[in-house]
Order: sequence, then C-alpha cells, then structure tokens
Amino acid sequence: MQQHFTLKLFSALGCGLIAGVFFAFSTFVMNALARLPPAQGIAAMQWINITAINPLFMTALFGTAAACIFLMVSSFKSHQPGAAYLLIGSLLYLVGTVGVTIAFNVPLNDALAKVDPGSTEGAKIWASYLVNWTIWNHIRALSAFVAAGLLIIGLGVRSTQ
Repeated sequence: MQQHFTLKLFSALGCGLIAGVFFAFSTFVMNALARLPPAQGIAAMQWINITAINPLFMTALFGTAAACIFLMVSSFKSHQPGAAYLLIGSLLYLVGTVGVTIAFNVPLNDALAKVDPGSTEGAKIWASYLVNWTIWNHIRALSAFVAAGLLIIGLGVRSTQ
C-alpha cells in the first residue's frame, strides 16, 4: 500500500513540475524570445531545444509518464478509492502533455532546427513557430496542471469501509 501511495505522490509531483516548466515557457520565455530580432530568437530557441534534451528534464517528463502508466494499470486492476481520478489524471498527462509534445511541439522544434536564423525564410517560419508552438505549449501546460490536480484528489480519497 505504501508503494502505491509513493507512486501516486511521485506522479502528482511530476505532473506539477512539468506543468510549471511549460507554464513558464507560455507566460514569459516565449514572450521574451518573441521580442528579440528573429535571428536571435531563432538561435536562442534552437539552443533551448538542444539543451532541453538532458537527463533531468527527460526523467521528469517521461518518468512521470511511466508512473502514470503504472497508475492507470493499477487503477484498472484494483477498485481502490479515487481510481477514477488516478485514471483520468494519468490519461490527461499522457495524452495532453506527452502526446501533444510528441505530435506537435517536437515536430515544430525539428523544423526550427533546420532553419538558418539569419534567413528571410527563417523569419517567416519563426513568426508561425511562435504562435503554433505556444498554443500547443498552453495545452500541455494546462493538461499537466489539471492532471496534477486530479492525481492529488485521487491521492487524498480514502476508503469509507
């Protein structure tokens, strides 16, 4: 039972941590990059995308996903109190945060990586990138935040038996 509590706690904290990272990007990092001349904004984001692929961030993002998968499986196997919150929160993180990252943000990052920051084409791609990447980032930040809330609720639900 203690292991299950630890898994729920780790998942909730991981979702909250990732929500905070994505929230920061949505609320001020992307705004700051948008205020730079396009060549500087592109170059900065290209470096951010390279340095984001590091063991700490990847463990937080995908370790939380793995924990959510285990929570989903255990929610199906047991009829524990709060199982619905754990299931929905885990699903929301997996689809709305990790799924959106893989399906939308990563392809946008990959396309930006190929751009020459000083080119006219680069400036056009950058204008579109800023809007589209930030919209998808809002979605994944909100998904991780709501997932954290649902997992916290699931963590707090106790059996009345």
